[in-house]
Amino acid sequence: MTEDLIKRRARGLDRAFDILDFLKEKARPMRPNEIASGIGSPKSTVYELVASLLERRILESVGKDGHVYLGRQLYFLGQAHLRHFDLTREAEACLGDIVSQTRETAQMCLLNGRKYTVALMKEGERHFRISSDIGENAPIPWTASGRLLLSHLTDQQIVDLIDPDDFILPGGERLPLETFLREIRTAGEEGFFSFDSVADTFTHCFAAPVKNEQGQCIATLCIVAPRADAKTHYNDYRRVLIDSANGLARRINE
Repeated sequence: MTEDLIKRRARGLDRAFDILDFLKEKARPMRPNEIASGIGSPKSTVYELVASLLERRILESVGKDGHVYLGRQLYFLGQAHLRHFDLTREAEACLGDIVSQTRETAQMCLLNGRKYTVALMKEGERHFRISSDIGENAPIPWTASGRLLLSHLTDQQIVDLIDPDDFILPGGERLPLETFLREIRTAGEEGFFSFDSVADTFTHCFAAPVKNEQGQCIATLCIVAPRADAKTHYNDYRRVLIDSANGLARRINE
């Protein structure tokens, strides 16, 4: 295989992942020409890749108008991953324990490339539910978890990782880099971070690190609570979350 052919195949693989990521982000079936416009790729390339992904059931046809969406083969691949991913399996029970002790919504969060995502969630035992879309990417600086998930990186690595536009908060103001870096170092030292959510005006987010054997934060456990309840039960929620994260880390590192 020539070097040129290897490079072409690598570019094709990148484009295929762009297609999957774009459909995941849009969360609806789309035509190949819409996908091509959305990811900035030639239509001919996208049509060829879509045909290949359909053949392998990575994508599936939807309706009679040429729309495609994520296929069930991705579900089976995901299930195979989960069967061998101790963190996810152990975290499911851990989130249930957090909810039973606090009645608040509990989450496990991860980095997904240059973004943050909620990987697992257990809704709280309230009539008023607080929830997030599992798998939806969000800017790292918007999150309590982000301060912990980046704590093993140098300042320069953090600057290189994060899109500069991700420092623009939902209200339009820009989070100063110096503030963000200082919060990361404090969170890393304390093994905990919490703040009033920047994505809404009514929730407070708690996060504690789940560390691997090398002491690196590989995930976070989180509680998302109404601000008034978070203030009233702050110490209890903090204790439950840190104890749960440490217990999860011990189990997956055994």
